[in-house]
Amino acid sequence: MPAITVDELTKRFGQTVALEALSFQVEDGEVFGFLGPNGAGKSTTINVLLDFVRPTSGSASVLGMDAQRQSREIRQRTGVLPEGVELYDRLTARQHLEFVIDSKDATDDPEALLERVGLTDAIDRKAGGYSKGMAQRLMLAMALVGEPDLLILDEPSTGLDPNGAREMREIVREENERGATVFFSSHIMEQVETVCDRVGILRDGQMVAVDSVEGLRDSVDGGTTLRVTVDRIDDDALQAVRSLPDVTDATVESHAPPTVVVTVDGSKTAVLSALEDRGIEIQDFETTEASLDDVFQSYTTDTETEVHAQ
Repeated sequence: MPAITVDELTKRFGQTVALEALSFQVEDGEVFGFLGPNGAGKSTTINVLLDFVRPTSGSASVLGMDAQRQSREIRQRTGVLPEGVELYDRLTARQHLEFVIDSKDATDDPEALLERVGLTDAIDRKAGGYSKGMAQRLMLAMALVGEPDLLILDEPSTGLDPNGAREMREIVREENERGATVFFSSHIMEQVETVCDRVGILRDGQMVAVDSVEGLRDSVDGGTTLRVTVDRIDDDALQAVRSLPDVTDATVESHAPPTVVVTVDGSKTAVLSALEDRGIEIQDFETTEASLDDVFQSYTTDTETEVHAQ
């Protein structure tokens, strides 16, 4: 049974369409990355899943339960790190956690949770004096209360330094290994690329792509760039490379020595062989795959309209 099912979900705010016939599934036990530019509808989707807003039409289920009719039961089994929610300035970290522990009828140790997120030194300090990164760590600890079956993390690395972001990724991996499903919304491609099993890309309230990171890379024209440093290059050798069936483009950078830049979707060895067969000496070469950022740009610009899903 999927952990999340969204079926033909539409949400309008007056004349503004935030979500339009949105459909996707998050499988039980996976880490699902949810990407999209500002205004794409990511937060609205999360708010519907948590019953903070009601859909105009369509439906959503979480952990096999109706997101609107059974929201209380869903929240008992879900840990949420929301974006833009402020802490209670007069409460300490311990008090924040005790409140969540009591509300979930859990038995977690506040000190152990704060140690896990690197915030033990501030356990009895009032949250009003916290930095943005400290507040984010505390909210992550609150999301972990009760070993939830589902974690919904909305921009979880906001305010975190590189070490904090790395620790957050490690916690996501640990929770997933424990058996939790993770729904992970982020603008930071590195975060998504390193922890997610699959990625969904949202644009204008519609899902335009769902696949593994590798699958999304493969779906973008020019998924791999091969840069070959040679002693020289001539038109005959360049044309030989361009005529290869797996090559979509080949250009020469005017450096000394010259570098042939080849967009190839198949055998890179064939490119090297085509050059060497024409007497070109290969001095060095490197390959670069399309980054998730490249994929994201491909699917969220005006030229991309085809939906790719798996």
